[in-house]
Amino acid sequence: MESISIRNVQIEDSFWSKWQSLIRETVIPYQWDALNDNIPGAARSHTIENFRIAAGEAEGEFYGMVFQDSDLAKWLEAVSYSLALQRDGHLEKLADEVIDLLERAQNPDGYLNTYFTVKEPNARWTNLRDNHELYCAGHLMEAAVAYYEATGKRKFLEIMCRYADYIASIFGTEPGKIRGYDGHPEIELALVKLYHATGEQKYLSLSKYFVEERGQQPNFFELEAERRGEKQKRAYDYYQAHLPVRQQKTAEGHAVRAVYLFSAMADLAAEYGDHQLFNVCQELWKNVTNKRMYITGAIGSSAFEERFTVDYDLPNERAYAETCASIGLVFWAHRMLQIEADSQYADVIERALYNGILSGISLDGKSYFYVNPLEVWPATANHRHDMSSVKVSRQPWFACACCPPNIARLLLSLGQYIYSKSENNKEVFVHQYVGSQVKFNVAGQYLGITQRTEFPWEGKVNLIISTQVPVEFTLALRVPSWAKTRIIKVNGETVEANDFLSKGYVHIRRSWRDGDRVEIHFPMELQRVRSNPEVRSNAGKVALQRGPVVYCLEEVDNGKNLQDITLPAPAELVAQFEDQLLNGVCVITGWGIRTSLKSISSSDLYRTTEMEKVPVEIKAVPYYTWSNRSPGEMIVWIRES
Repeated sequence: MESISIRNVQIEDSFWSKWQSLIRETVIPYQWDALNDNIPGAARSHTIENFRIAAGEAEGEFYGMVFQDSDLAKWLEAVSYSLALQRDGHLEKLADEVIDLLERAQNPDGYLNTYFTVKEPNARWTNLRDNHELYCAGHLMEAAVAYYEATGKRKFLEIMCRYADYIASIFGTEPGKIRGYDGHPEIELALVKLYHATGEQKYLSLSKYFVEERGQQPNFFELEAERRGEKQKRAYDYYQAHLPVRQQKTAEGHAVRAVYLFSAMADLAAEYGDHQLFNVCQELWKNVTNKRMYITGAIGSSAFEERFTVDYDLPNERAYAETCASIGLVFWAHRMLQIEADSQYADVIERALYNGILSGISLDGKSYFYVNPLEVWPATANHRHDMSSVKVSRQPWFACACCPPNIARLLLSLGQYIYSKSENNKEVFVHQYVGSQVKFNVAGQYLGITQRTEFPWEGKVNLIISTQVPVEFTLALRVPSWAKTRIIKVNGETVEANDFLSKGYVHIRRSWRDGDRVEIHFPMELQRVRSNPEVRSNAGKVALQRGPVVYCLEEVDNGKNLQDITLPAPAELVAQFEDQLLNGVCVITGWGIRTSLKSISSSDLYRTTEMEKVPVEIKAVPYYTWSNRSPGEMIVWIRES
């Protein structure tokens, strides 16, 4: 399939439009200030100053992470999507000035990296394992493609084509070239985008080289370390370089690196019609989503090396669950979905969007979570060394600030995840239920669809077809995995959905006329979710979910020691919308049981007698909203009795 570009999708949604406006009006300016060190109390960035120094326009030393350039690249990509949605002369002028700065910082041979230009000019390509040179290049390429597509301006694209041409002269299997690849996959997927924007086959071939070379023997990272006179620091699986990609069966190592690599593998499988490579992607997908993914769509459970560990190791209180990892999972799922129209991929996109990603940004857009645990006890998070990565409140910025601009670029590019059309132009797929208007050509005719919905709080969706002449095509509607029942009507007549259901999509083929209306109803039942018993952290517990939204208990609503609360199996729970709470959310209320404080003696750490249990009213809020009121305890998984 082919996803429909954000240029052809106008989002008009009661939920997502607010988020996109927040990103355009607040987050992009805020992040620009952060990149320029203009936010009091925030971690220092120095990113823009690094580029000025590299361009010879300022004095000083490089400051920041070795991959600091990528923060600006992702900010520019977010700006590009903002301009694609709504042109803004002031913002475009600012972006053009930044692009001019990048051009001045670029070396004559095309190289563009402030760390090595300023700090180690003679050390290019000597430590690909650790120093993120190609990773930074990849993010700049993605931004350049996005800016070109949004504005039609070629300068940034040409800057990055010069860089890509230089990289192609350095890497490859030919004599005299480096037979290596970056420790952090990213350039692989970026080169595919550059290929699409320019039509230059050499960029696609270079992406294929980087993917296929990874993990080959002798291992490049070992040879590289020997040349530097040092020993290999980490196991190769951290970099997904333990095996050639076609031999990898489980998701290993650093979670963000993994899903960026898998995204590129899916891209290449599609471009080359490589069934074997796609089968590898499917095997890895099953491992991640069936055995290594949190209910929130978060991945990468270990703070040590920000990595996957083993199947079913999904601790809640110590969950790492980096925001960038959930974003990367969406990138991968989107690519898999374009190859195989299976709702499992769109379901994961939905799960991550409403839960594991939105939790990473505050409701005002000015603070962020890098780590997204599913349980927080501030007393331990603030004192235990092995939980130092867990924060109880969002931070204004990070020394390693990969997540904030990543959220911005994803949410502004949301339009590309809603619709697709088949390669033969005879099928149109609705993947996500987001209020929007889309226009495109199908079966040789102009077609428009207007979607109206109150997702994620209500499960009613209306689609209205706009066309000048009748058009015969198939409209494929995703049935979310959480929807136990569904009602679909076309012009008031019920469609027997099960008769037309394939891989989670209801396929309705007919000659569509102007004004035809599709009504969909997915009753949003309040559900208790139980995990596979192999997930030891969740044994005897349930999570609350309504529609695509996962819920949690917070101390501000339920008092301290949330782990003591038990939810009886027959307890009735009620969902109701509170428009004055957390920018308007549906909350869940009911009755649970907890230990009576009167039955507890402070002198008894252990006792043999039973403790008195008393009923207690509970209130659950969407997980993505936690810690937007006051810091405190939080849990997703609740004990059930």
